Amino acid sequence: MRHLLQRHPFAMRTHFAHSLVLTYALPPRLLTPLVPPGLALDTYTDPDGTEHGFVAAAVVDTRALRPAALPARLGRDFILTGYRVFTRFPTPGGRTMRGLRILRSDTDSRMMALGGNAFSRYHYRHARIGTRVVGDTLEFKVVSGDGRADLHVRADLGGAPAALPAGSPFADARAARRFAGPLPYTFEYEPQTRSMIVVKATRAHWDPVPVAVEVPRLTFFDHGPLAGSRPVLANAFHVAGLDYGWHAGERRDLTGAVRGAVR
Repeated sequence: MRHLLQRHPFAMRTHFAHSLVLTYALPPRLLTPLVPPGLALDTYTDPDGTEHGFVAAAVVDTRALRPAALPARLGRDFILTGYRVFTRFPTPGGRTMRGLRILRSDTDSRMMALGGNAFSRYHYRHARIGTRVVGDTLEFKVVSGDGRADLHVRADLGGAPAALPAGSPFADARAARRFAGPLPYTFEYEPQTRSMIVVKATRAHWDPVPVAVEVPRLTFFDHGPLAGSRPVLANAFHVAGLDYGWHAGERRDLTGAVRGAVR
């Protein structure tokens, strides 16, 4: 009954030293097959009338990550990377929950990969990840085990807030911020029960700042179902020095009705 353990049974807490999220625009027809039953692709229509779907590539430097019941001194530091597609989940009352569906995650810790896969469906893999801050430049370099999620990115923190990247489909910074991950919810389809596991985030003083980035290497879009696609960098947001966490998972049927929190 492995799927019962993978419902995010524990509330978690951590501190973000840095979180850098790059959002890429792709045609909805390429992303729709990645969205499981019960979810809909979250899209944006640009001023020219073209519809776009989005994938977020995130790198997070976490400190003192641990179950919420434990004190911070018992937590561990990890660097986490992830690729998520922006989605929507309707509820019976007519409300729409906006969130992310996980495509892949990597971490610099084998222990975190084992634990993450035991208690979630985040698809963790071990990678070599380095980070440094030199002056106003934040840099991450990810070398994935299979070469399918390598990432090298440099963010200019001194020039923030930055203008939107060239070619971004967003009309303005306000529209871009709606697709600044992470979003309040994460969704994972559970095929064994044909239901959705919903994980709600908790965050304080959330004020992501647009930054200019250079991305010398990004291999995620060169492999798998998105191979050959031409993603366009739509926005890049950075946050630092804030507390973050998430509640235990909650199972809902595909109409959005609550089926009980995972204990």
